[in-house]
Amino acid sequence: MDEQQHNKEQLYSLIPLGDFKVLSGVDDREDKICRFCLVTSTLAIEQFCKRRFLRKKHNETFPFYGDLLLPLMEYPVNSISAVFAFSSTNETGEPIEKDFYSLIPISRNHMIPCNLYISPALERYRRFRVIKVEYWAGYTAGNVPHDLAAACMELAMWNMGRYKGRRVGMTGNVRGSGRDAEHFELSMPENVQSLLEPYKRRVI
Repeated sequence: MDEQQHNKEQLYSLIPLGDFKVLSGVDDREDKICRFCLVTSTLAIEQFCKRRFLRKKHNETFPFYGDLLLPLMEYPVNSISAVFAFSSTNETGEPIEKDFYSLIPISRNHMIPCNLYISPALERYRRFRVIKVEYWAGYTAGNVPHDLAAACMELAMWNMGRYKGRRVGMTGNVRGSGRDAEHFELSMPENVQSLLEPYKRRVI
């Protein structure tokens, strides 16, 4: 029973279900809609910001032409699990020892993308054609920044209000009314957008 309860709490959400229920003043009878609003809001926030936020393992591959700086897409980077080099004659990949790569910036808590720096010692291995990086990136449940968690809270409450046909303690503008207000669109209140502005992926 405890294991079932634990699995039930594994939501793809920037804030815990229990916190949302307490702050929004709802009880266990509305668990289903609460969970739906939290997951939907988290996904909408990720799409709006063009990046993933919750901690997960990522795999990226880079053509290797001798460039020693490889830009990792997801952030903040928690740790590098492994780095492999592939050649035309080795399809399984050779593991690169940790002494031959590092993160720039090296700080685990840096909130911007990181580059993986490959040691110049590997430049002489011209047979390498592809570098594969396995790494963990994103926020865990206990370290989601306050304004990002607040954005999820506000958006989830806003979506719940639209679902029920009324506002629930929101200060933003609701776009749509009547039947349209029942749909969870990517539109969101301006105050939520303001909270998310520092977290949007900047495309140059």
